[in-house]
Amino acid sequence: MNPFAYARPTDLDAALRLIAANGSTDAARPATPGPTAPPDLAPAVNPATPGAANQYEVRFVAGGTNLLDLLKEGVQVAPTLVDINRLPFDRIEETPDGGLLLGALARNADTAYHPLVKQRYPLLADAILAGASPQLRNMASNGGNLLQRTRCYYFYDVATPCNKRTPGSGCSAIGGVTRQHAILGSSEHCIATHPSDMCVALAALEAVVHVQSVRGKREIAFADFHRLPGDRPDIDTTLAPDELITHIALPPAPQFAGHSAYLKLRERLSYAFALASVAAALEIAADGTIGAARIAVGGVAHKPWRRPEAEQLLQGQRPSDELFGRVADALLAGAIGRGSNDFKIPLARNAIVRALQVAAKGTVTNWNVSTPDQGEHA
Repeated sequence: MNPFAYARPTDLDAALRLIAANGSTDAARPATPGPTAPPDLAPAVNPATPGAANQYEVRFVAGGTNLLDLLKEGVQVAPTLVDINRLPFDRIEETPDGGLLLGALARNADTAYHPLVKQRYPLLADAILAGASPQLRNMASNGGNLLQRTRCYYFYDVATPCNKRTPGSGCSAIGGVTRQHAILGSSEHCIATHPSDMCVALAALEAVVHVQSVRGKREIAFADFHRLPGDRPDIDTTLAPDELITHIALPPAPQFAGHSAYLKLRERLSYAFALASVAAALEIAADGTIGAARIAVGGVAHKPWRRPEAEQLLQGQRPSDELFGRVADALLAGAIGRGSNDFKIPLARNAIVRALQVAAKGTVTNWNVSTPDQGEHA
C-alpha cells in the first residue's frame, strides 16, 4: 500500500478546499442547484502514476469498505485521504413533500433499518440487506455505496490489462472468464458490471444525488449519475473530481410501498455479488390494473439498468405472466452474452418476471416487517 497523508476536517468548507486540489475544468457551470451540464470527465492524474486512471491527488474516505481494498491492492492510489466522518451528513430526514433525505454518511445498516425507510421504501431496505455482510453494512456509507468500483476479476488483478484501471491497455475480460460480466450497455473497451444492490433500488425509486464543491451545489438525477463504459470505462460517474456527495433524496413513493420486490440471484445465499438482480415496484389501482411501474436490473450492466419504455408497457394492464415476459424482453433487448455469461440472459429474464409476480401480489421483505398487502403473500 502506497504511503498517504491523512486529514480529518471538522467542517464542510475545509473538506471541500482539500478536495479542490483535484480541480475541475467546468468553470462555466453555475453554482446553483438544478439540472446542469455534466462536468468534464477527465480525471486529475497523480504524477506518480501517469498511466493509471482515476488516481486523484485527494480522495474522500468514509466507511472505506471498498476504497481501502483498492489502495491495498494497488488498483488505486491517493497521496491524500480526507476522512469526512466528522461532517454532518449522517442523518436521515423527512422532507416536507413526504420524501426522505438520506445523509451520505449514514451507514447502510442504519438506512435499511430506519423506520421511515422500512415503511415508505421497503424496496430500498430490502436491497441494502441483500448486499455484503452485517459487518460491512455497519461500516459502509450511503455515499460510498454509490461510488464503489466494479468487482471484475481483471480490474483487481494489476498483473492483467484493464481499460478501467489503465486506459488503453485492453480489456482482459473480453475473451476471458465472463461469468460475472455485462450483457447490456457494454463496449469494446469494457464489459464490467456495477456491483451495488442499493443502487438498483435507488434507480427504480428515481433518487436524486446532491453534491457540492467549492464552486457550489448541484443535483444529479440518479439515471444520470452512473455512466456506461463507452470509450472511457475508467470514469464510473458524472461526479466531478472536486465534488462531494452530501445527500441522496428519495421522492415520495407511497404508491409503490405495498407492491415492491427486490430479487437477487447469486452464487451463494449471502456475501456474494449479483449475477442478476431486479428492483420492481408497481402501483396497483383499485380495479386491479397497473397504474405505474418502476423496474431496475442489476448485475447486467455498467450501471443499474432501466428502460422507461419497457415500464410503460405495464400501465393500464392487468398483471399476467405473459405481460411480464414481454416487459422482460423489452428490458433485455440487445443483450449479448460472451460465452460463460450467456446464461445471464435467460436468468435475468426469469428474474424480472418473478420479481414482477411478487410485486403484483404484495411486498415481501427480509426483515419481518409487514406492509398492508404482505400477510397473505409472504
